[in-house]
Amino acid sequence: MRNETHYLDTRGLDSSRPTFSSALVKGIAPGGGLFVPEHLPSLSLEEISAFAEWPYWRRAAAVFSLFGVDMSAERIDALTQAAYGDQWDDDRVAPVVEVRADMHVLELWHGPTSAFKDMALQCMPLFFSESIEILRARGKADDDYLILVATSGDTGKAALEGFSDRDHTRIVVFYPVDGVSDVQRKQMVTQAGDNVGVFGVRGNFDDCQYAVKAVFANDEFEDWLRENHGLRLSSANSINWGRLLPQIVYYVSAYADMIASGAVKPGEPMDVCVPTGNFGNILGAYYARLMGVPIERLICASNENSVLAEFINTGLYDISEREFVTTPSPSMDILISSNLERLLFHLAGPPQVREWMGELATRRSFRVDRDTFETMREVFVGDWVDNQDALAAVRDVFEETGYLMDPHTAVAWEVAERMRGANPVLIVSTAHWAKFGADVLRALKGVAYGDPLPPEYDGMSGFDLLAQVQEIVGDGCACVPESLASLAMATDRFGDVVDAGREGVERAVREWLG
Repeated sequence: MRNETHYLDTRGLDSSRPTFSSALVKGIAPGGGLFVPEHLPSLSLEEISAFAEWPYWRRAAAVFSLFGVDMSAERIDALTQAAYGDQWDDDRVAPVVEVRADMHVLELWHGPTSAFKDMALQCMPLFFSESIEILRARGKADDDYLILVATSGDTGKAALEGFSDRDHTRIVVFYPVDGVSDVQRKQMVTQAGDNVGVFGVRGNFDDCQYAVKAVFANDEFEDWLRENHGLRLSSANSINWGRLLPQIVYYVSAYADMIASGAVKPGEPMDVCVPTGNFGNILGAYYARLMGVPIERLICASNENSVLAEFINTGLYDISEREFVTTPSPSMDILISSNLERLLFHLAGPPQVREWMGELATRRSFRVDRDTFETMREVFVGDWVDNQDALAAVRDVFEETGYLMDPHTAVAWEVAERMRGANPVLIVSTAHWAKFGADVLRALKGVAYGDPLPPEYDGMSGFDLLAQVQEIVGDGCACVPESLASLAMATDRFGDVVDAGREGVERAVREWLG
């Protein structure tokens, strides 16, 4: 067994310093804080370059080991091999594609649900079950776990897929009933598994996320779960460190691949542009940078829900009078970005985090001090893209290069173009275009977001529209994955819709458990 890393609470209220296994199954610290590693490992350029010769699972195992995961090397190897195996449609798992000179795309959607959430959620459930076994062997656990998930679209399906029929766990997902694409909804409500449940919520993603967090803060409900069902609560959202650690891996991996392809020379910096909603994906790149990956700028790309880009540019996080906007990139339609708390911990420490999170909860806004703002600006820059520019980027890049992007990736591409500097840019592609076929078709046809498609498409389902996009772009573009194409014939298993708020979520869980 290697040296174990212990974890700290971003708000400084939990002094227990749990190991990886304990932090993973807890999900969130008492008092609402998030777990972060007490110490960060470092990587030399030689070590990073060596990753290029390894399969992806071995790259992941190496990073997990560096973080002192409290499991044997043999178990880490076995779990990462299972996580990054035959279920991926590309042997490279997270390939880097040169779309244009000095503009590379990191494709994170080759997993079973065609979204970047698979990068963590094919891995996390395996480590979660293993962690429960470890804690039971140590006499520190005797219950099973109920995973509660709030999703803006992609996390829900990826978590359901990862935890389906997994030992010692049950999982319930809540999604905004009018805030996901047809394909995303169908992926969730048709999910197989005896331990899964899915509910729509009347509201937006922030309503879902707020309600689930409120459940975690309700000791009375958790007592009821334990007494009646032998269950404890945990989370598969990116508030859980088990989601963040796998996301660090693909940034280390990408730089190794950039070296191998000649896109960068060893030690030459690159910029990374991430379409960002809950701040977890870009935070993975931040941790990779702290470990030694030569990333110069982290470019935060927002859609019309531009609170993160504006915070990075002003130091003010203000949602007090901001209206929630629906966009063609719904997985980014988020106003409360939970993972920002981890960045603030590293920049300013627990007392300031407690103060700022308290202000956000009561005033719906906070402003960081000048030193914190200036330190953040040494690394982070940001901009936002309106709906029409996002769809235009899908069309323009396809017409120029033959590469077809989904609307989330298009947001990142457009921001990267605006903010491009001297370094090669790595644009993070978070979903296969087919998950958002209707809006990709709008982009290719020059139809504004929210406007009806031309009459020839009247009456077509979201799945019929995928075939129309494929006909336009030809077989040279990534074809519709079979897992998405086959959804049209799948039978819905879940259709219940609940009110937003803690009471609505708790009532749904009570009835689902029986």
